[in-house]
Amino acid sequence: MAVKIYVVWFYSTYGHVAKLAEEIKKGAASVDGVEVKLWQVPETLPEEVLGKMGAPPKTDAPVISPQELAEADGILFGFPTRFGMMAAQMKAFFDATGGLWREQSLAGKPAGIFFSTGTQGGGQETTPLTAVTQLTHHGMVFVPVGYTFGAKMFDMETVHGGSPYGAGTFAGDGSRWPTEVELEHAFHQGKYFAGVAKRLKGAAA
Repeated sequence: MAVKIYVVWFYSTYGHVAKLAEEIKKGAASVDGVEVKLWQVPETLPEEVLGKMGAPPKTDAPVISPQELAEADGILFGFPTRFGMMAAQMKAFFDATGGLWREQSLAGKPAGIFFSTGTQGGGQETTPLTAVTQLTHHGMVFVPVGYTFGAKMFDMETVHGGSPYGAGTFAGDGSRWPTEVELEHAFHQGKYFAGVAKRLKGAAA
């Protein structure tokens, strides 16, 4: 039976997290025996506010319900930072998973994190670090990418996001898009995570 990987992302106001999610999906799908599906969590801001922010239309990825998380063998969560922590929309989604927590329906499932920040000091480590508390209460197994991406994580010549916690990008004022290295990191994270999830499912069989 195929390993089900869900890539659940939000809040991608200008598309940066969505772009990383697409590459992560490609990476995970490159592993034999793995099925990957992209999801987004519900928006909490009214259309009027989004319009004033200049936010583009949402992607056509289906909106996930908390209960659907239990169907996955592994989940990668993506979101931008707000003052060094996950955006309110993703936190609201996690807050709605109380039923899953009560039953510990996600316990033992591997989980990963990817992210976008506005600046280099804007939360490339604090954002995923503070998000780990959500995974911990659910009993999930956090799978950081570590330094498995290799030498490019040590490159000091170019500006790039990402950390041992997961793939990342810098959005700046919204006009900067994920670089080739950042997208490669995202692809690698998807592939690496899928491999771990596949091994865990095989060991539990």
